[in-house]
Amino acid sequence: MPPPAPDPDAEPALTDAARLVLERRYLRRDDASGAMETSSGMFRRVARAVSQAEAAYGDDPDAFAERAFALMRDLRFLPNSPTLMNAGLPQQQLAACFVLPVEDSLPGIFDSLKHAALIHQSGGGTGFAFSRLRPRNDRVQTTRGVASGPVSFMEVYDAATDAIKQGGARRGANMAILDVHHPDIERFVRAKDESGALRNFNLSVAVDDAFMQAALDDGEVALVNPRSGQEVGRRDARALLDLITAQAWEYGDPGLVFLDRVNRDNPTPQLGPIESTNPCGEQPLLPYESCTLGSIDVSKFAAADGAGVDWE
Repeated sequence: MPPPAPDPDAEPALTDAARLVLERRYLRRDDASGAMETSSGMFRRVARAVSQAEAAYGDDPDAFAERAFALMRDLRFLPNSPTLMNAGLPQQQLAACFVLPVEDSLPGIFDSLKHAALIHQSGGGTGFAFSRLRPRNDRVQTTRGVASGPVSFMEVYDAATDAIKQGGARRGANMAILDVHHPDIERFVRAKDESGALRNFNLSVAVDDAFMQAALDDGEVALVNPRSGQEVGRRDARALLDLITAQAWEYGDPGLVFLDRVNRDNPTPQLGPIESTNPCGEQPLLPYESCTLGSIDVSKFAAADGAGVDWE
């Protein structure tokens, strides 16, 4: 006899820990009664919301919603957190990650911070390239003062992230990238020396093939002021790579991102170069681009005979 069909109203088989996380972060409460939705109710809400687009392409939204619900109920597929949190609600912000540009001006720096705060409030994460910012102690003509440098502004972004829980339920996540040729690169590499520093950031150094070759050849890397384009110093490439490696071993940061390699496969170079990734680093994005992520439990797609994957 074939196995009985699953009960469409059955709650998914969740561990106690999973149920606790759902209750704390994802399940919505009715404003009037205070009643909390169930896990299957959450999946129904998400499935109904994302299925509405099917009508624009001549497909049946109800049939799609049932398929999407079954995939989530059986834990074969789960969308990213903002989709679980926001689908079917007025905000409808479903994307997980965004990249925001950081311009070398006070208005530009704080415009980007404002946008990041709104993204974090809706449950998204943000990636930034701070490589355009002038280095520490560089001149600021408008005030005749000196600049504080990228790491100081990263600390401001980190404090703002601390103040805004991502989606009202979890801490925000950020990626900070700095070019290996930036004069403040060593300060950036050492940014997590102090316990608890930049705890809302992952850090990555943007390196290129020329830097790696210089490290192999015991050469030097030029340090270039991004404001003026002028070389302001040189650094032993191998020593810098050793420092990056030691910091990554001790603190888990920084990583390396090969932006020259990324941009060789940039599908839209006419829109500009890719300068950053999402917070976890798996998705390079242009400024103001976003990505919508999901997770598949591959073990649940194994063929019945155990030999491979059931692609159907």
